[in-house]
Amino acid sequence: MEWLPIDRALGLHEQTETLSSGQMALRAVVVYGALLLLVRLGHRRFIGRSTAFDMVLAIVLGSVASRAVSGTAPFVPTLVASALLVALHWLVATAAFHSHLFGVLVKGRPRELVREGQVVEKQMRRSSITRHDLEEALREHGVDELAQVASARLERSGNISVVRRDG
Repeated sequence: MEWLPIDRALGLHEQTETLSSGQMALRAVVVYGALLLLVRLGHRRFIGRSTAFDMVLAIVLGSVASRAVSGTAPFVPTLVASALLVALHWLVATAAFHSHLFGVLVKGRPRELVREGQVVEKQMRRSSITRHDLEEALREHGVDELAQVASARLERSGNISVVRRDG
């Protein structure tokens, strides 16, 4: 049977063991372009600051897409599954936007680590943040002493935000 040139170039009807380096390289280029397009269309926030919710998509998407490159799964269905994952991420993000409770369930909530210059030990322990981690984050925000902090929170993105006290 005669295959289309793109079929041959990508090795779409080849066994994994018979894929050439050129076919795998071309697959990598096509998968990269397709994922770039999917992520850009899927959700702008996924590209920027990420929460655990976003990281799950990145890990699963990378895992699924790698199978298309290596030939361990059929090429086109793997790209379709990748598109479905991005669409699912968008749907869950939309549901989280419209439902605060669902948003907390999926994305978590921030934890206050410092309140009015005092460390909130319970939240530090729950977050597995050490005093040294906190001091590092404060220095990154230009704060030398806890007394200068009105509030410091471990945000859903994993970053620590700091609000200085007045004066």
